Amino acid sequence: MTDTEIAGYQKFKEIGCVACHNGAAVGGSSFQKMGIMEPYQTENPAEGRIAVTGKDADRFSFKVPTLRNVELTYPYFHDGAYWKLEDAVDVMARLQLGQKLEKQDIQNITAFLKTLTGDQPQFAVPQLPPSTGDTPIPVPFEKE
Repeated sequence: MTDTEIAGYQKFKEIGCVACHNGAAVGGSSFQKMGIMEPYQTENPAEGRIAVTGKDADRFSFKVPTLRNVELTYPYFHDGAYWKLEDAVDVMARLQLGQKLEKQDIQNITAFLKTLTGDQPQFAVPQLPPSTGDTPIPVPFEKE
């Protein structure tokens, strides 16, 4: 890793990102409220996990994403409001951790996050034959 990437990793740990983004996938194993220190302003009506649980405590609680390949998974957040990784780093630091980062810290953390990019898995989508009158209908969909 470069000095910039290492500085970004150190800052990532120092400010507390590792509280939610940890483990082999660097996140992805918990739900957290979006907007702990400042409310998240969005036009998107999604209110998070409350839609599944019905519990008010889960309002604005979203799955913490893995940071593996994060530079390839834009736009960011549940509403896709941010297209630049640097902007997502800035917003998360302010809203979740109450940290106003310097431009250099944002650049360093972004450089570190880009080290988490790896090869994307490749898989072939099966090519199905065209449907005909003789194509069997799956049992749950047969009309009686």
